[in-house]
Amino acid sequence: MISQFFVLSQRGDNIVFRDYLYKARLKRLVIVTTDRGEVAKGSAEIFFRKVKFWKEDGQEEAPPVFVGITLLKNNVDGVNYFHVKVVGLLFVATTRVNVSPSLVLELLQRIARVIKDYLGVLSEDSLRKNFVLVYELLDEVIDFGYMQTTSTEVLKSYIFNEPIVVDAARLQPLGPAAIFMQGTKRMPGTAITKSVVANEPGGRKREEIFVDIIEKISVTFSSSGYILTSEIDGTIQMKSYLTGNPEIRLALNEDLSIGRGGESANDCRSSYGSGAVILDDCNFHESVRLDSFDMDRTLALVPPDGEFPVMNYRMTQEFKPPFHINCLIEEAGHLKAEVILKVRAEFPSNITANTVVLEMPLPKYTTRASFELEPGVTGQRTDFKGANKKLEWDLEKFVGGVEHTLRAKLTFSQELHANIIKEAGPVSMTFTIPMYNVSRLQVKYLQIAKKSSSYNPYRWVRYVTQANSYVARI
Repeated sequence: MISQFFVLSQRGDNIVFRDYLYKARLKRLVIVTTDRGEVAKGSAEIFFRKVKFWKEDGQEEAPPVFVGITLLKNNVDGVNYFHVKVVGLLFVATTRVNVSPSLVLELLQRIARVIKDYLGVLSEDSLRKNFVLVYELLDEVIDFGYMQTTSTEVLKSYIFNEPIVVDAARLQPLGPAAIFMQGTKRMPGTAITKSVVANEPGGRKREEIFVDIIEKISVTFSSSGYILTSEIDGTIQMKSYLTGNPEIRLALNEDLSIGRGGESANDCRSSYGSGAVILDDCNFHESVRLDSFDMDRTLALVPPDGEFPVMNYRMTQEFKPPFHINCLIEEAGHLKAEVILKVRAEFPSNITANTVVLEMPLPKYTTRASFELEPGVTGQRTDFKGANKKLEWDLEKFVGGVEHTLRAKLTFSQELHANIIKEAGPVSMTFTIPMYNVSRLQVKYLQIAKKSSSYNPYRWVRYVTQANSYVARI
């Protein structure tokens, strides 16, 4: 049971929405609804301050679930705060009832997805312009604190407001979908910002469907460069703009093997054989039919409206990591040390990674760091975070097959009491690689049931690899 639900911006220069009123006094975008009166009215401000200045247990960011203290009717009561971050917005739920955290966090993710389906794009500007529509959606999704439905298709029967379109050209790319390519042809600029209920200019609807294979990888390297742990969490996402909901057949690798000796595809375990791609386990959306999956690895479904996961999968089979990290740190005189950080891209040269960031905790007595990059390089930035003693290295683009090196000279305020290697590291890395996937899982074809001989909708199949936890020990 949810007591309150609200949305805040992580930035501090926006208007607040609260109970259908504009209040310029506060400086964050807030939508408050489902207020049962069990939590103090100032809980949104309390939450924001708690998250912004979170310093408990030495953590830099507040966890998704925590207990705050609010003043309600002259009594001090513990309030459970649940929140998720989506493209710079905080979706928050509060309650004083003992509920399942995973249930509430999943609900918040689904609310964000439903709002994005109807608005086309999820941003502060789109929320401001579509304030009434968002309230209408939330009134149907949550009724007096209880969840009703999060199905975009079901909600169509109850939602009557039309979305106000936000100019996509003003938006910064906030996710992997904004940088997908198909060969040398870039998909239409409005493809990822369309509402499921809005039509094209002239009243016509563009017939198209998007399939995204998104993989988040977790790798831990030893100090000598060997892989200690590796795992892939993947999902096949689909978003359909096809009228009439025709049947779709999605074919995967024929040599795909799931599990190790199971009996049926319905529980994601098959005796299909040991193929080149071996998934540990998976699950499918309720609309997917697995009649021929064991024979030819084909999924049949009638896609519902909105964005939804066709298939989620996990893989721990050995794979070649996209980046190899090598880090060396050693003392270089009295109260000085030197760090040499090398990163090599192990993917083909026709692939380029974006938004690559490396971070490395430094000894707590570090007072200064000077950096030396390779001569002639562009699009790289280095920084020393004095507050939390971290080295940060940003690379806008990272071409496959290339190696980059960073040298950092450190200055300490006093002698280290332990081995310098124990005081520093590990190195963590984040990145996004469009049109590349590590597992080699492929969509072989996407077949759409034809209504007529001239019916030929656009099909977009896109791949992306992202870092979930990419760590190298030193």
